[in-house]
Amino acid sequence: MKKLWTIQFRSVGIKLFVILFSSIVLLSSVLGLTSYYAAKDIITDEVASASSQSVVQAADKLDFVLNEYEALSRQFALDSALKGDLEKINSGELTTVAKVSAEDRIRRKLDLVKGSDERMYGVRLVSKSLEETESYKSTGISGLRSDEGITERLKQIADAKGEPVWFPVREKGFFDAYTEPSLTMGRLLRNLVHPEAEYYMLIEVKGKAMTEMLSNLQIGITGEIRILSTEGNIVYGANNAKLGQPSYIKVSDEQDVEKKHSFTAADENGSPQLVVYQPLKTAKWTLMGYAPVSDFTKSADKLLYITFSVVLAAAVIALLIGYILVRLVGRPLGKLATLMEDGEQGNLRVRTNFKGKDEIGRLGHSFNKMMEQISLLASQSEMSADEVLGTSEQLVKASGTTSLHAREVASATGEIALGAASLAVEAEKSHSNVEIIGSKMNGVTELNTVMDASAERVIEVSDQGTELMKLLVEQSESTVEMFNRIQENSNKLRESTHLIRSILSPMIAVNKQTNILALNATIEAVRAGAAGRGFIVIADEIRQLANQSNESIQSVSKITEEIGLHIENTVKDINETAPKFREQISSVRESSTIFASVKEEMEHFMGHLSESSASIHELIEFQRQLGESMASVSSIVQQTTASTQEVASMSSQQFTVSEELVALSQKLEGLAADLKQSMVSFQV
Repeated sequence: MKKLWTIQFRSVGIKLFVILFSSIVLLSSVLGLTSYYAAKDIITDEVASASSQSVVQAADKLDFVLNEYEALSRQFALDSALKGDLEKINSGELTTVAKVSAEDRIRRKLDLVKGSDERMYGVRLVSKSLEETESYKSTGISGLRSDEGITERLKQIADAKGEPVWFPVREKGFFDAYTEPSLTMGRLLRNLVHPEAEYYMLIEVKGKAMTEMLSNLQIGITGEIRILSTEGNIVYGANNAKLGQPSYIKVSDEQDVEKKHSFTAADENGSPQLVVYQPLKTAKWTLMGYAPVSDFTKSADKLLYITFSVVLAAAVIALLIGYILVRLVGRPLGKLATLMEDGEQGNLRVRTNFKGKDEIGRLGHSFNKMMEQISLLASQSEMSADEVLGTSEQLVKASGTTSLHAREVASATGEIALGAASLAVEAEKSHSNVEIIGSKMNGVTELNTVMDASAERVIEVSDQGTELMKLLVEQSESTVEMFNRIQENSNKLRESTHLIRSILSPMIAVNKQTNILALNATIEAVRAGAAGRGFIVIADEIRQLANQSNESIQSVSKITEEIGLHIENTVKDINETAPKFREQISSVRESSTIFASVKEEMEHFMGHLSESSASIHELIEFQRQLGESMASVSSIVQQTTASTQEVASMSSQQFTVSEELVALSQKLEGLAADLKQSMVSFQV
C-alpha cells in the first residue's frame, strides 16, 4: 500500500493537483490574513493618532493648572508685605500683640488662597527650622511632622534655590497625615538679607482633583491613565496602592526623543497594549495612557471568518480542477511511462495507440518514430563496434611506447629546472641584502643631515639665549634701582605718618575740652531754669558735633595706623627681596657664560658630523656598484631558469598527453567491448 502511494505521488497528474491545490489555498489564505492584519494595523494607527491628540490636550490642560500654582507661589515669593511680616516675626523685636497681628495676616492670606480654589487641599508656610510655632497653614489641613522622609523632601526644595519642585501624589499627602491622596508643589521663599525669615511654601492639591481634570481622557474600553516620573515610577494612577512604585509599561528615552506620542508594548501578562504619552512642560513627568490592542481590533475579526470561508471554498474548487487534470494528463502520461520502461529493458518493438491531436497525441506519434529510429541505429552500432574493437588494440600498444619515452625526458628536464631555480633564489637573496645595506646607509645619511640641522639650531638658540641673558641682566639692574627708590619713598611715607599722628593729638585734646564745655553749659542752663532752655539745645548740638568729630578723628587715627603698618611691611619685604635680586643677576651672568660654552662645543660637533657624512657617501657609491653587479647576475639566472622551466613544462605536458592517450586507448577498448555486449540485449 505504501509503495502504491509512493508511485501515485510521483505521477505528474498528482503533482499538478498538489501544486494547484496548494497555490489556490495558500493564495487565498495569504490574501485574507494580509487583509486582516492590515486592517488591524490601520485601526490601531488611527486610534493611536486620535488618542495621542487627546493625551496632548490633557497634558496641556494639566500644564495650565500646574502653571497657575507656580504663578501663585511666585506671587508669594514677590509679596513684599508677606516678606515684611515674616522678617518682623523672626527678628524678635515685636511685642506679643504685634506678632499675633502679623501671624493673623499671614494665616488670612493663606486661607484666602485656599478658599479661592476647591482643588486645593491647603497652603502651608514651613520654617526652615521645622518648628511648629514658626510655621503657618491654612484651615482644614493637619499638623506638621518632621520624619526622615519629610526632611529629605524639604531638602529637595532647598536645593532648588527658589525654583518650584513638584512631588508625586502620595496616598496620605506630603506629611503622611491625611485621609486622602494629594499632589504637592514646594518652593523656597528666599530672603538673602534675612536668611532666618526663609520659609518653604507648600501648595497641596487634592488627588481627586487630578482625577476630575483627566476624567474626559479615556483610552479604549479598559484603558488606564497614569503620570510617570523620569525614573518610570507612578506619580498618579487609578490605584492609589501603586503610587510611587515602578510602572511595568514606561516611556524609554529613545521613544521620548522620537516624539511620536504612541507605541505598542506588552504588559505584565504579555498582552499587547497601545500606549500614548505626552511629556509635561512644568513638572518633569510624562502623562501616559494605555489600553489592550484587542479593545480596538474586535471589529477586524469578521475579516478572519470571511477568510476561512473563502479558503474552504477555494479548496473545494481546487479539488475539482485537480481531478480533471489527473483524467486529462495524468493517465496518458502514466501509460506512456510504462511503455518507456519496457523500451528501457531492451524491447524496441513497443508502440503507443494515442489517437488525439493534442500535445499528448503528438508525443505518442513521436515516441513510435523514435523507437523505429533506435532499432535501425542499434543494428548499425553492432557492426561498428566490431571494427572499433580491433583498432583500439593497436592504439593501446603505440600509446604505451610513447608514454615511456616522454617520462624519461620529463624527469631529466625537471632536474635541470630545479638546479636553475635554486641558483636564482640565491642570486635574489644577495641582491635583496645589497638593497637592505643601501637603505641602511641612506638612513644613516639622513640622520647625519638631521643632526647637522639640529646642531645649527642649537647654535642659533645659544646666540638668542646669550642676547636674552644680557637683556635680563639690564632689566634686573633696573629693578634693583626701582626697589631702592621704593625704599626711599616708604621712609618718606613713614615720616608723614608720624606727622599725621602729631597733628591728631591736639585735635583729640580740643575735642575733649569741647565735650567738657558743652557739659558745663548744660549744667548752667539747667540751673537757669526756663531761661536756659535755649542754651540746653545749643549745648546738646555742640556735644553731638564734638562726638562726631571724635569719631572722625578716631577713624583717621585707625586708618593712619593701618597705613603705617602696611608701609613697615612693604619696607621689610623690599629689604628681603633686594639681596635675592642681586643673587639673580649673578646667576644670569653665569648662564650667559654657559651659553657661550655650549655654542663652542656644538661647532666642534658639526665638524665631526661633516667628516662622517663624507665617509658614508663613499660607502653608498660602493654599495651601488655592487648592487648593479648582483642585479645583472640575478637577471641572467632568471632568464636561464625561465627557459629551463619552459622546457620542463613542455616535457611534462608531453608526458601527460601520452598518459592520457594510453588511458583513452584503454577506455576505447573497454567501450567497444561494452557496446558489443549491450547490442546483444536489444530486440529488433
